[in-house]
Amino acid sequence: MAGREASKVSKRIALKTGPKKPGGTAEDIAAFQTAVANVEPLKWDRVHHQPALPLPIPRQHLFDEKAALKESLHGPVLLDLYLEGGDEAAWRRDGLPKTWLRDLRRGRWVTQDKLDLHGMNRDQARNAVSVFLPECQQHGYRCVRIVHGKGLSSPGREPVLKKLVLGWLSQRREVLAFCQARAAEGGAGATVVLLANKK
Repeated sequence: MAGREASKVSKRIALKTGPKKPGGTAEDIAAFQTAVANVEPLKWDRVHHQPALPLPIPRQHLFDEKAALKESLHGPVLLDLYLEGGDEAAWRRDGLPKTWLRDLRRGRWVTQDKLDLHGMNRDQARNAVSVFLPECQQHGYRCVRIVHGKGLSSPGREPVLKKLVLGWLSQRREVLAFCQARAAEGGAGATVVLLANKK
């Protein structure tokens, strides 16, 4: 009983006095007032909070991807792209010895330059290829590599740019043959191209 009464008394005292306020000595208070004597309060203007704008929709990129997919699916079918070897696209110009394409596949031609098409739309890629190939031929390069990617970020994960590049290459006069790059050089994401001699 005595313990309960003592507990009740201590609760009453705590309610009357309340929590202890932090304080300091007279010296501390004087030092603080000296330190803040020249301080002026900041003048705040009303802050207008504007919510973040939604991210822009890359409509042109979507249009390009859709057009490229349509062109690759409904464009002219180049059957000879697949006559030279299984699932891997390969092509050689009529009259070119088959051994040249075989050597190209096996990496016997040294790759002398590379064009990376990542991040380009189909028009940019077509322009880049049409500039790259003649420049390489002017430098006397015979074997080059074009990196077009595997189409993993394309609609339906279709290798849209790859199909377009293969079609463009088969129509170029300076291209004698091409095939999928070896795994060490990009595999299905790149094409090795054999160019004609500089005239």
